[in-house]
Amino acid sequence: MSKVLVTCGTGYIGSHTVVELQQEGHEVIVVDNLFNSDIEVLNGIEKITGIRPTFENIDCTDYVGMDRMFERHKNIDAIIHFAAYKAVGESVEKPLLYYRNNILSLVNLLQLMPVHKIKHLVFSSSCTVYGQPDILPVTENSPFKPALSPYGNTKQICEEIIRDTIHSNSFYHSIVLRYFNPIGAHPSAEIGELPNGVPNNLLPFITQTAIGIRKQLLVYGNDYNTPDGTCIRDYIDVVDLAKAHVSALNRMLNHQQKNNLEVFNLGTGRGLSVLEIIKMFEKVNNVKVPYKIVGRREGDIEKVWADPSYANKELGWKAQRPLEETLRSAWEWEKKLAERSKQTA
Repeated sequence: MSKVLVTCGTGYIGSHTVVELQQEGHEVIVVDNLFNSDIEVLNGIEKITGIRPTFENIDCTDYVGMDRMFERHKNIDAIIHFAAYKAVGESVEKPLLYYRNNILSLVNLLQLMPVHKIKHLVFSSSCTVYGQPDILPVTENSPFKPALSPYGNTKQICEEIIRDTIHSNSFYHSIVLRYFNPIGAHPSAEIGELPNGVPNNLLPFITQTAIGIRKQLLVYGNDYNTPDGTCIRDYIDVVDLAKAHVSALNRMLNHQQKNNLEVFNLGTGRGLSVLEIIKMFEKVNNVKVPYKIVGRREGDIEKVWADPSYANKELGWKAQRPLEETLRSAWEWEKKLAERSKQTA
């Protein structure tokens, strides 16, 4: 099998992808600066797969550090690039932090790939590149609208950088994966989402409120043009999402790409509101989630969901895990974190 570099491989989506890669027989090298993750995640990966991936504590914006890492690890076949800051609200408050980190890390990789003879890049993009679409669901051909946050703008810019780089040099091969909203945890409850501080994403905010870490969940706005007034998203199970990365990687390595650059939407094709998710979580897990409606959050898109049919056809991939199971896995993960906290207290 292949040797794959995974940037931010101890992060939420990265760690689940490392598990799927190792279970498929790929050798994985994880690069992470642990800014928004925990080294303990490697223990969870090892418990699930029986293999502890090679780990390098490096910041992807450090060109020299990354160059030396590539010198230590020869014959890497492909890179899956997750490393990026990803909180919409924070990006509005700290735009330069996001532009420097998200763009420079990609530029460094693209500069180093030909030096170390690595042709293949899977890039972690986002449905935020579509802004607020005029027509739903969105397809890969839906036009980019002006980004509603610096985070979304960095993903648009990074996609343009990849497109321009491939146009200038046929050496590169890339697949860009535009995620919708990843949720849930591994069914083993050994890995899951580990936010620092107050969560920016809905599900960990729900689970932390349900378990008592947060007094109440804040719902940002109930005056949107949606059936219940709250934002609508396409929520995809994180394990399903991780499997799509393996499908994309195999497509590249098996020379099945139709073009040097391909783009796929990764979603379920179903839009659900914030309140629908809260109510379903309560029902599935038999817990109450106290919440409070507050003002809209700057940078939030009103409603967006995917048409995943192109990914279904070309990648041979489909989101399969039922939402009820996903919401249950998120709660099991939160309970496991609480148990760990008791043991270390």
